[in-house]
Amino acid sequence: MSEYEDLQKGIENLDLGKVESVSFPLWENSTHITIETDEFTSICPRTGLPDFGKITVQYLPDRKIIELKSFKLYIHRYRNVGIFQENVVNKILSDLVKSCSPKFMVVVGEFKTRGGIRTKVSARFERLKS
Repeated sequence: MSEYEDLQKGIENLDLGKVESVSFPLWENSTHITIETDEFTSICPRTGLPDFGKITVQYLPDRKIIELKSFKLYIHRYRNVGIFQENVVNKILSDLVKSCSPKFMVVVGEFKTRGGIRTKVSARFERLKS
């Protein structure tokens, strides 16, 4: 067992504040929204070195959309968090789905090269049709 395996236990309960959402009156339209930021930073829990990346969120809203200022503040809260890149993307997806209950959402993290390796991680949510 690696000494790093326990570092991400409970990451789904990490509280980075709430991403606010606002009412979307045109929810019946097929409106696709893309949000991008290349200002993402976090800390690698294994090395303690910073990770830099671009986060892209694509979603099909239902009755709410993501409020961008609160999203920016939320993203900046990762700055001093030790979290693996794969967990970053899944945590962001989970928190955004809770905030705006979209019909569909994909979060992609494109992380800068470190040690000669560049990482791209994507996670997807799709509401099951009833």
